[in-house]
Amino acid sequence: MGSTSYVAHSADDLGEMLAAVRASSVDELFAEVPEEVRLREPLALPAGLSEAEVVAELRRLAGKDMPASQLVSFLGAGVYDHYVPAVVDAVISRGEFLTAYTPYQPERSQGVLQTIFEFQTAICELTGMDVSNASMYDAGTALAEASILAGVQTRRGEVVLSAGVHPEYRQVLETESAGYGPRPRTVGLKTGAATDVDALAAAVGDGTAAVVVQQPNFFGALEDLPAVAELAHAAGALLIVVADPVSLGVLEAPGRLGADVVVGEGQALGNAMDFGGPGLGYMAVTTRLMRRIPGRLVGETVDLEGRRGYVLTLQTREQHIRREKATSNICSNHALNALATLVYLSWLGKEGLPELGLHCARKAAYLRGRLLALRGVAAFTEGPVFREFAVRLPQPAAGVVAALVPQGYLAGVPLSRFAGRFDGLLSGEGGDAASAALDDVVLLAVTEKRTKAELDGFADALGRHLATGEVDRG
Repeated sequence: MGSTSYVAHSADDLGEMLAAVRASSVDELFAEVPEEVRLREPLALPAGLSEAEVVAELRRLAGKDMPASQLVSFLGAGVYDHYVPAVVDAVISRGEFLTAYTPYQPERSQGVLQTIFEFQTAICELTGMDVSNASMYDAGTALAEASILAGVQTRRGEVVLSAGVHPEYRQVLETESAGYGPRPRTVGLKTGAATDVDALAAAVGDGTAAVVVQQPNFFGALEDLPAVAELAHAAGALLIVVADPVSLGVLEAPGRLGADVVVGEGQALGNAMDFGGPGLGYMAVTTRLMRRIPGRLVGETVDLEGRRGYVLTLQTREQHIRREKATSNICSNHALNALATLVYLSWLGKEGLPELGLHCARKAAYLRGRLLALRGVAAFTEGPVFREFAVRLPQPAAGVVAALVPQGYLAGVPLSRFAGRFDGLLSGEGGDAASAALDDVVLLAVTEKRTKAELDGFADALGRHLATGEVDRG
């Protein structure tokens, strides 16, 4: 290693690179970054520490935290606290999977290729679709890719989304479609948090490439997929459904209700919460859209001796074909997370997944009943729910959630953090009123891990806190 390995670029180097991109300065490269988020002064970093000192400091900081195992979690909003069986880590920790690289050489990658093929098969069985790809980064990027697919297929320039689609997924779509793909148009929700199907129908027209709904939606409400499918197809648009895979053990598969593309987040299937990532996106389509699907697919074949084998097929990404003919620039996938999902689904089996879904649905219904019996608590999500629902509290939700942490509860997600993504999209609200409308709303998720004692203890703790609060809805 040369003595200049870590020397920064010289002035001549910078000048040459800036000239190549026709920029007058480094600052010009960042001209689109708002001034208010730029850091102009040097970072106030402490002096360097030895390894032993760093470990000691990290232990000191860790000692100030309450162990997650001591907290009863009702967090959700896209990442869920389901039980991960030991067999998942046992399989994905094997070296041939944990350190495996892209299976370009099928003769040396049959094990990895088979697991991806079986993952694709499992996703198709769950969603009722014909073809699945080999997984994607997360649900947000899967939705963006599905929208691009719809634009290319229909040659139209707009995607109509329900505001019930996760606000972060919508944000990713807006970002990715800014330079390429159909632009999103969001339609609001009616009272009870379900999509306003009449407003959706009014927004769909000759320029609509796809209609997008989430099932169950961000607030936990169940959507009328057959009605949405009918209006989308009547306009010549595709139906994209963002589906919770755990719910598909008890809800009808979107593919059997008219969906053309089904995407979603697979974290809940055998992947730990892990502070919100990494996620696991999936995408499944009908046969007629098979050649539009991004990423890679694994197919089944036979070798010269007639033995079954697996190969990469329909590789429509720019790494394999001419860039102008590529369906996507995606050059990887979350194969290890997909394997965890496959192991988890195999562990559950065809009877275990519906049983898991019923546990979630029944416990969510029980907790919602307990909470709505508390003084001042009102339903935000109405109608049947699967695992998640929102309630309106008589106090700001963020303060309530913070107050219950010392009592051992992660009391859901305060929806004020997403308020800006719902401005003008909630029934009876206009302009910037969504911020105030969601200030006292909390989103709670109930998984199979929550016991009746935990549900009762949480409801009692919340009731005691609200009884001593400064604000009471009466």
